[in-house]
Amino acid sequence: MRKEKKRDFRRVKQILISGFIAVIILGILAFVTYGRAIPVLDPKGLIADQERNLILLTFGLGLVIVIPVFIMLFSIAWRYRASNTKARYEPDFANHKGIEALWWGIPCIIILVLGIITAVSTHALDPFKPISSSVQPVKIEAVSLNWRWLFIYPDEGIATMNYINIPKDTPINFMITSDAPMNSFWIPALAGQVYAMSGMSTQLHVMADSTGTFTGSSANISGDGFADMHFKVNSMNEADYKTWATNTFNSTKTTLLTDDSYKKLAVASHDSSQQTFLLMDYSLYNEIIMKYMSPGDSKVNSVDASGTSI
Repeated sequence: MRKEKKRDFRRVKQILISGFIAVIILGILAFVTYGRAIPVLDPKGLIADQERNLILLTFGLGLVIVIPVFIMLFSIAWRYRASNTKARYEPDFANHKGIEALWWGIPCIIILVLGIITAVSTHALDPFKPISSSVQPVKIEAVSLNWRWLFIYPDEGIATMNYINIPKDTPINFMITSDAPMNSFWIPALAGQVYAMSGMSTQLHVMADSTGTFTGSSANISGDGFADMHFKVNSMNEADYKTWATNTFNSTKTTLLTDDSYKKLAVASHDSSQQTFLLMDYSLYNEIIMKYMSPGDSKVNSVDASGTSI
């Protein structure tokens, strides 16, 4: 009798310790996230809003299985504990068609629903799919460097470093490449991530539905300066955007972005300052891509960490 009491006390102690640890973990999670914005769950754009809904839907469907499993786990463990002599022991209870149908049917149905949702959302949220709008889109060519982001506005004739300005309620057509190791272009409040790869051009279409400043970053580790490879996305009214673009283009104080000055920007650097340029070579984006596909035909040669052409 004494051994059984010790065993029961040990089990209760284990349960209490496990519960205490779980409470501590939940407390730490609440402390870390309290008062902090989670852009993925607080979208500011058309695409990000649909992606947030997709995340919540799939998470909810997963809970349909996970919650009952944990409830049954603890209830079975409690009911059939060693000290409960009233629990019926039925080792030969098997092959119950109703229970088997329940065990297998519900997960199969959920997997089928998830498969349909995945197929539909994959096409609906294809990053190459333009956003339908009566407003003329803004084209931005994004280039990942070591360890900075260069943004080229070919229609406005300007370029920016580590920040972009966009008009709200206007489709933004990103063309994305890399002049460095592979990176991942990500603005959590506006859309999911898209890889930036040298010698290739990918696309991403977004549209902000409110004004404000959002954070963008690289979501792919690319070396020593990866942690500081952030950029700002300033969403503004269309009139303010046009004023900024026009004033930047007409300003005599704007730094010129030539092939030579670009080579200096392409050198690995931890400089995360925001800079603005007047675009002198409107084919710069294509030249960056072509230097990896046909090096001898590109005016923009690759450079090593010291800035020497290679």
